[in-house]
Amino acid sequence: MKYDFIAVGGAVEDISFYTSEGQVIDNPKDILRQKLLGFEYGAKIKAEGLGRFSGGGANNVAVSLSRLGFTVGLVAAVGNDESGRTLIKNLDDNGVDTRLIKVVCHRDTGFSLIVISPGGEHVAFTYRGANDELSINKIEAHMLSYSKWVCISSLSGGWDKVLDKTFAVKGAKVAWNPGSAQLQEGAGRLHKWLKKTEIIFLNKDEALELAVSEGKFKRKGEELSKDMKSLLSAVKSLGPKQVMITSGDKGADYFNGEVHHHEASLGVPKSKIVDTSGVGDAFFSTTLAGLETFDGDIKKAMKLAMKNAASVLRQAGAQNGLMKVN
Repeated sequence: MKYDFIAVGGAVEDISFYTSEGQVIDNPKDILRQKLLGFEYGAKIKAEGLGRFSGGGANNVAVSLSRLGFTVGLVAAVGNDESGRTLIKNLDDNGVDTRLIKVVCHRDTGFSLIVISPGGEHVAFTYRGANDELSINKIEAHMLSYSKWVCISSLSGGWDKVLDKTFAVKGAKVAWNPGSAQLQEGAGRLHKWLKKTEIIFLNKDEALELAVSEGKFKRKGEELSKDMKSLLSAVKSLGPKQVMITSGDKGADYFNGEVHHHEASLGVPKSKIVDTSGVGDAFFSTTLAGLETFDGDIKKAMKLAMKNAASVLRQAGAQNGLMKVN
């Protein structure tokens, strides 16, 4: 079977906890943690709502791309439990090929507790569970070679081996949205994979973290945080062919060494924002969908991605707002 896209990475159950009692706190002294979500110490925090949704970076990406009309597979790991079965059913219902999902008997399906404050801002506490058992064997590697694109999201467990085998696949272009476990290792550790990356997707904080981990940029964090073009160039110099950096309601920026493009956010009113979880995954997946649909036209691709991201913002959960082709 030939695929347009195969997503590789996390699949979790999202348990969303909606509360009006959180405070978003500016933290300008730390360029990597410029905003914090805080609660009164020792308080009992009341929830105005609770939701259970399918989530996880690769899971969200796969569902998004399938809804947009592409042939999609998912390489992920879930537990042999009710949560795992629910995740697989949701993927089946959305037309994603689930044959490459590993069911792990000795681990629970991963889950995230997502605390969502007024305005939809969130903090996620994640238990990786079965995701730590994700691996790429000969069967998965063979199937990856039949895909135009491989989309890698956050990884845990033996993630370095997963990256080695994924990037070794011939023929497929790799789009990469590194997770915290990868970014914490720094640019030096990631260099061999970065130079094989077709396009890297990062939010601004992630881009800064990656850039300042490289010696030549270590003392330039404040400068890079104020100059997007310099930040794009810094990340581009680490190896990827194309760089995409998202900045929340300030939009997103693209750079391939020659072309720079800024796409403004659609500006969803705060009163309409329900949940920011999954917005980055929607932007990641839809940009790739747009590149395929519009023959590499990055401007059209980013406009489409902004539209899908805005749709996700308006509904609870990471997948409920994802657009569908007619």
